Amino acid sequence: MKVLLDTNIVIHREANKVSNFDIGQLFYWLDKLKYDKYIHPLTIEELNRYNDLNSVKTMSIKIESYNQLKYQAPLNDTIKQLSKQVDTSPNDLNDTQILNEVFENRVDILISEDKKIHTKAKQLGIGNRVFRIQSFLEKATAENPELVGHKVLAVKKVDFAEVNLKDSFFDSFRNDYNEFDKWFNGKAEQPCYVCYSDNQLTAFLFIKIENAGEESYFDISPVFAPKKRLKIGTLKVTGNGYKIGERFLKTIFDNALLFKVEEIYVTIFNKRPEQEQLIEMLEEWGFYKHGIKSSSNGDELVYVREFSKSLPVNIENPKLTFPFFSRQTDKYLIRIEPQYHTELFPDSINTKEDKAKYTENEPHRNRISKAYISHSPERNLESGDIVLIYRMGETIPKKYSSTVTTICIVESVKTKFTDFDDFFNCCNRRTMISKEDLKSKWWDKFPKYKPFVINFLYAHSLPTPKPTLNDLINLKIFADPMSLPKGFAKLTNEQFDNLISFAYNKKIKK
Repeated sequence: MKVLLDTNIVIHREANKVSNFDIGQLFYWLDKLKYDKYIHPLTIEELNRYNDLNSVKTMSIKIESYNQLKYQAPLNDTIKQLSKQVDTSPNDLNDTQILNEVFENRVDILISEDKKIHTKAKQLGIGNRVFRIQSFLEKATAENPELVGHKVLAVKKVDFAEVNLKDSFFDSFRNDYNEFDKWFNGKAEQPCYVCYSDNQLTAFLFIKIENAGEESYFDISPVFAPKKRLKIGTLKVTGNGYKIGERFLKTIFDNALLFKVEEIYVTIFNKRPEQEQLIEMLEEWGFYKHGIKSSSNGDELVYVREFSKSLPVNIENPKLTFPFFSRQTDKYLIRIEPQYHTELFPDSINTKEDKAKYTENEPHRNRISKAYISHSPERNLESGDIVLIYRMGETIPKKYSSTVTTICIVESVKTKFTDFDDFFNCCNRRTMISKEDLKSKWWDKFPKYKPFVINFLYAHSLPTPKPTLNDLINLKIFADPMSLPKGFAKLTNEQFDNLISFAYNKKIKK
């Protein structure tokens, strides 16, 4: 496979700077998968104009290890039309020429950290062939689990004092904040969230609850009005393909619910690709730019997300108001076999399951967005609909071991696919089912009746003890164990309200 590397990737790799986990992992996988690494003639020209002369000399030697495209593909008419609409600088034109190599199939994929390149790729319909480092790592690890040579431990909560402050992971924070080490040591007994890969720290999260009137916010413009807030105090995730950033978002939203805050906010610099990607992720999940925070370290951007169940829910794009949902949409209950359940919903683990089995991460575990594949004749689900997850029991009688565990929100539904690859790309990295099983057990199972895919958001885990099938019968949702449909069971508003009320407000008698 021919992989074209954008200029920012080459600079990230070859300049005289300390290498980091992201770029190291990228080239590890490119070599492991035996992909051919290419650079564009325009990249060479751009590297020769790089400001750091020492880096130019170094890179001029190192780029000889890459394959160079000998010829530039003539610009496609579609590309020309888009260029006239969006390109405003020579760099924009260069990026378009590089994208054209993908569009004209001169190369298979492009890896770039440039936001505008990704925007143009989506407009051209080739977004699935243009990757960031993180998305490429996610694809590589999900499609080649047998080649994963490092163990990534699940996110866990520890005290600051248990984390090595001298770890190079924190160097970027030290560069941004003069007082970082002093601040970190002052938090010694406070909790934070971490993730390790081969004993290397790869992700860190610290959150803080600020009660109304406790903070002045004098350094933020416009100044915040008094509210109870959750502050994302420190957040960094290095690229490793495991969607830890999304897992951290779930942690943030869960804490916001627990402490009943009215708003979530974060202050962040926009100096490095990792920070740009973090901002993009926050915007994808409903954060917006509020203003600027000024300090001796410079001006930081302030991103805010309102957080209240009284606000209108965005049914068309549920991510923007996640984890809140509308009770005006349709409600369904779906069955999931136990071997799939906790892989997809780790926070909804059965009390009798072995948690040690779920210490090693997979992208589908950490994603908030999950894929559910079905041949059900009920295909009328729409974005914003509610799905209750029913974990099928393993022990007899199953009416006591089968439980309703989770509330999910439908993000999108896709019922038509051009071919298997289209189907695979739709559910890949959101499900634990292997590519081979997706082909044999789903795509080919009924040649004249293809499956469809529902992407839904993992919103809430019901409290323990969770409602059982026996409770569903007592609540008159089902008449008996045999009346539970194989596909989607549509619930009335009354049935849904009774079940949720029972789950949260009543104890189950044993």
